Amino acid sequence: MKIRRILATAVAAAVTTPVVLLSAAPAFADTKPTTPAQTQDQNKDQNQTVEELRRAVTKAQAAYDAAVIAEGKAQEAVEALDNADHPLRKAATDAKKASEEAAAAKVLADQKLADAQKALAELPADATPEKKTEAEKAVTDAQTAADTAKTNAEAKATEAKTAQKAYDDASVAAFAALADAQKTKKKAAKELDAAKKALDEALEELPGEQECKDDKNLVTSLTGPKKITAGTSGVFTFRITNKGQTELGEVGGYAEAFNLDDALDKYLKLTWSSATSPKWQAIDEEKGFSSLSSLKPGKSFDFKLKVAVDAKAPAGDGIVVAGGAYMNKDGSCGWSEEGSYAEFGIVKAGKPGKPGTGSTGGNGNTSPQGGQSNTAVTGGTTGSTTGGNLANTGSNSSTMPIALAGAAAVVLGAGAMVVVRRRKAGADA
Repeated sequence: MKIRRILATAVAAAVTTPVVLLSAAPAFADTKPTTPAQTQDQNKDQNQTVEELRRAVTKAQAAYDAAVIAEGKAQEAVEALDNADHPLRKAATDAKKASEEAAAAKVLADQKLADAQKALAELPADATPEKKTEAEKAVTDAQTAADTAKTNAEAKATEAKTAQKAYDDASVAAFAALADAQKTKKKAAKELDAAKKALDEALEELPGEQECKDDKNLVTSLTGPKKITAGTSGVFTFRITNKGQTELGEVGGYAEAFNLDDALDKYLKLTWSSATSPKWQAIDEEKGFSSLSSLKPGKSFDFKLKVAVDAKAPAGDGIVVAGGAYMNKDGSCGWSEEGSYAEFGIVKAGKPGKPGTGSTGGNGNTSPQGGQSNTAVTGGTTGSTTGGNLANTGSNSSTMPIALAGAAAVVLGAGAMVVVRRRKAGADA
């Protein structure tokens, strides 16, 4: 569910027809009424499907993890073959060296045989029988040594070829195993993505009421400047207070800023920060913003909402609207029953030495929808920092967008209140 899409459509419609905004939330319901029994059966079927998809994701995740491990082992096997100490590589290297030494010994033996044969052939005709016998024996001994060297060289060459083939075969097998492991990992990754996507789509179909609830104990307030000069920015404080008796796992919310005169927010840019997330950042369309901490009973947490007004923005009126939500570790969640808003005037920058012009806009109202007081609880921003974000806590990471959709509906309601009030004031003037 795209929260910004809900807001953009409903807010634009509200500025022209307030009734459309006020009826935006019911518009998401089925036009055909269903009986409680039918709804219960549908919810049961949906929950069963979700559980099956969760199991499928778990199974796919396990397969992917196993594929990653297998790929790592295959990669290690390939790299190990390049190590000089690898048994097969060392055997091939040693066998090659022995073969080369045997071949050199054969060459030397062959040379000695040739020299002995030459010496016998060059004996003078008057050589003594002893000299002739000695030369013949030298030839015989050299021939025996040459034959032995030849046999050894051939054996060592065969051993070298066998050792090299064993190393080559192992290399081919290792690379083939790595290729298979990479292919398996790629397939497992695709199946995991598909399983996660199916689960996310199923969770989006779950009615928000099954996951979250309106919680009157989650109270919000919004305070900030009454005027913002075009080309500058203004910082608002959005406070969430836990007036209940139990600790909330993690709190956060959703907010929008728009121009009340033409329903266009193209001149306004809204960012947020907090003590636990000090860097200014855009509001995530799916996750909103998070405290990164739990909130104890009677304590509050502050968010900063900065509205940057483009220098080309015309003078007029603007509004910041925010709704709160929470998510507990057990998967339960909820949102504030009422949203908070703060109106401000967009003022054109004046020339040097002259005051700015334009409407002061709004009244800086810091009350929530319905005019109730949201006086902040003393104690400041208190809570134990648990880490994570609103989309990563609870039983499933996809349930928080449902809670934020509720917060977005609260934002719509607060915006509608302002629009209707302004229209009424204009009609009575």
